[in-house]
Amino acid sequence: MALRPVQVNIKARDAAAIGRFWAEALGWSAYSPGMTTYVGPAGGLVWPDPVALGIDVVPVPDGKTATKNRTHLDLATTSAAHQAELVARLEALGAARVHVGQGGDVPWTVLADPEGNEFCVLEPREAHQDTGPIAVVVVDCVDPRAMARFWGEAIDWELCEVTDDHALLRSAEGGGPYLEFLRTPDVKTVPDRIHLDLLPYPGDDQAAEVARLRALGATDVDLGQGEVSWAVLADPEGHEFCVLAVPS
Repeated sequence: MALRPVQVNIKARDAAAIGRFWAEALGWSAYSPGMTTYVGPAGGLVWPDPVALGIDVVPVPDGKTATKNRTHLDLATTSAAHQAELVARLEALGAARVHVGQGGDVPWTVLADPEGNEFCVLEPREAHQDTGPIAVVVVDCVDPRAMARFWGEAIDWELCEVTDDHALLRSAEGGGPYLEFLRTPDVKTVPDRIHLDLLPYPGDDQAAEVARLRALGATDVDLGQGEVSWAVLADPEGHEFCVLAVPS
């Protein structure tokens, strides 16, 4: 049994507007299949087998309260000119430069979307040539090695690298973004504004997958979601994630 990451879930007060922002940022399209706004490559929703790790923007009544999100996206660029153009275009769309403790001479640019969700526009890197527009999903953590153990068992992505400072996972099929657990000094204080949604493969059982995750150290989380078709869990460091229902 295994689970596959299928989307990055972003909470927003104006889901449609934030969905449009991220569609423009990634060169993708925004779709509104219901209350949420899904952002993915052109061609419409391909569910339950999306062709890329998409973004699902979910409307919520409250704005961002944490000083810094513990999960953010790193965007890929292909050249210095592309990086500069992308930063300028995103600022024109409403992004703002922010300081989250990065040094003044880092080669990437830290921005926040119009609702304050931080992300980075990276300098060109060889490792990101085939990731698509999202190079990395970055999760702050205390212990990258422990996160690598849990997530290496939780999902069907392979562990590429692990040190005391960070751990990298990526789909065994190659292509697509990396998932990075990055050691940081700050601690989690509020529910995550951004998290991963995982989906069982056809024929697998959602309840069995949830039980397997609990055995690995996940815990159930009540965020006031009520009776829903997905299960809300947290990893051993408290990062929330969802296990979606197997499509019928």
